[in-house]
Amino acid sequence: MNLLASMRYLIALSEHRHFGRAALACHITQPALSNAMKALEDEFGVVIIKRGRNYAGLTPEGERVLATAQRMVREHTVLRQELGSEADRPRGPIRIGAVPTAMPVLSRFAARLQARHPGIVPSILSLSSSELEAGLERLSLDLALGYTERMKLTGAQLKAWPQYTEHYFLLRRAKKPHPSQLRIGKPMRWRDAAAFPLVMLTPEMHNRTIIDSAFVTAGAPVKPAMETNAILTLPLSVFAGDICTVMPGALVSAVLGYRELEALPLVEPDVRTPIGFMAQAGVRPSRALDAALAMAQDGEWLRHAAAHSGLLTAGGRAKPPGS
Repeated sequence: MNLLASMRYLIALSEHRHFGRAALACHITQPALSNAMKALEDEFGVVIIKRGRNYAGLTPEGERVLATAQRMVREHTVLRQELGSEADRPRGPIRIGAVPTAMPVLSRFAARLQARHPGIVPSILSLSSSELEAGLERLSLDLALGYTERMKLTGAQLKAWPQYTEHYFLLRRAKKPHPSQLRIGKPMRWRDAAAFPLVMLTPEMHNRTIIDSAFVTAGAPVKPAMETNAILTLPLSVFAGDICTVMPGALVSAVLGYRELEALPLVEPDVRTPIGFMAQAGVRPSRALDAALAMAQDGEWLRHAAAHSGLLTAGGRAKPPGS
């Protein structure tokens, strides 16, 4: 039995919660996956998987084996990167997740990281806040970009690196197209924005919780005209229909090419949400993660992130990227 490979299969099974999908992800047959799990049980002398007609989860002993498997696979990855990297040329994969509203910023970050270190291969994943936290806990993610304010709620041992502050805008069709790009308009109160038909993210998403809270604070709770769990649906629905949306500045920056749209900074209340990178504290970082964290703290990168996140001036106006 290849113990390391079997540990990888166990991790895949815990993530996919389905023998067929886990086998497909591991590029093996389902019988081969089942045999590997039986070999693990024989190796440790315990039942690892709750058996039924379908996958029913892991036993308490299985959860302990899984935790060891996650540490083993991570240490193997770290060691391979250390042995395969030169002093100033880190090599190897890095898995970075982000909440959907932060994906435009993470995409810029990953592209710059790969350009600076061509030997690093970033894998970028769009995940919910709870999925990010679970991924960090089970070591399937190296780094996560999301709402650092949630760290105190999870109880996980995480360390954070602040990146930018999320501001919010009402996105709507402009009365007439701007000559060159999306127009940043005058500030609008949340109470006034509530009068428009809105397409909003679905309730389980943390960004929706923030926006709902802002409308309630403004004394104008809203019922959306349309809901989605796909970020791209927000601006496309505004562009194609008679509807508006509320988006953070990072997404507004990503749709600047839509000159038919305009974005109005939302005020009263002034809602500002910190966004940062998070990683497991006390875990030995890989060479790729070390390089990513160094760039996350680089002044040039932080200025770039701020410029593409809907940075607001003291007067509540938005600065266009590059200004």
